[in-house]
Amino acid sequence: MNVVWGFDNPPFLRNAVATVGSYDGVHRGHRILLDEVVRRAKECNGESIVLTFEPHPRITLGNDEGLQLLSTFEEKCALLEEIGIDYVVVIPFDREFSQLSREAFIDDYLIGKLNIKQLIVGYNHHFGHNKEGNHSFLLQHGTLQVVEIAQYTDNGNKISSTTIRKALHEGDTALARQMLGHSYKIIGKCDESGAVAIDRYKLLPREGIYNATINGEEAQCEIRNGVLSQRKYFTQKIEIEL
Repeated sequence: MNVVWGFDNPPFLRNAVATVGSYDGVHRGHRILLDEVVRRAKECNGESIVLTFEPHPRITLGNDEGLQLLSTFEEKCALLEEIGIDYVVVIPFDREFSQLSREAFIDDYLIGKLNIKQLIVGYNHHFGHNKEGNHSFLLQHGTLQVVEIAQYTDNGNKISSTTIRKALHEGDTALARQMLGHSYKIIGKCDESGAVAIDRYKLLPREGIYNATINGEEAQCEIRNGVLSQRKYFTQKIEIEL
């Protein structure tokens, strides 16, 4: 998978199929859209593209109080690569970009820079300044082929980043895994004490001791006072799955 930062040197794309969003957690609801992107790209011998934001828009807009991410950028990329996405295009979300109109985003960036042919969107997708862009606007705009994906539920239960966060707050990692469709991934670096340094916005489950897989081996980790620690690996990058 290729990661492209910004739009100054866009890749050459023959027949790109794209989706746009934060995709926090890359959960089962997201997978419906992402799998459709991959399927359509293969069908037309094109490229599957995810456009995402870095940093998170709430950070740029000064609304980051209480922000708890299910996946850091590195974790998100690892999950998207597992799905089979060809390119992650990172939108540097600064104040200037936040003022971009919906028309400019479509014409100048999706089409002008990336030559996107098909855009896959969720049922509640919005974009552009003040979220003025939506599915109806895209259909009226008429330049892109747009496919809207309905809301995904599991036996009538909505799957969303919010419901997954709730499960993790309650320490229910089994339910979180069920809704995510994969283990809860934490990538960090461990010091000599066993404490794991992670992104400041990364959500940790409720305090307790958890069975985990650490760098591919079964182990345990502990969460106390907002600190994640383990006793298996030290002073190196580690990947924990709960």
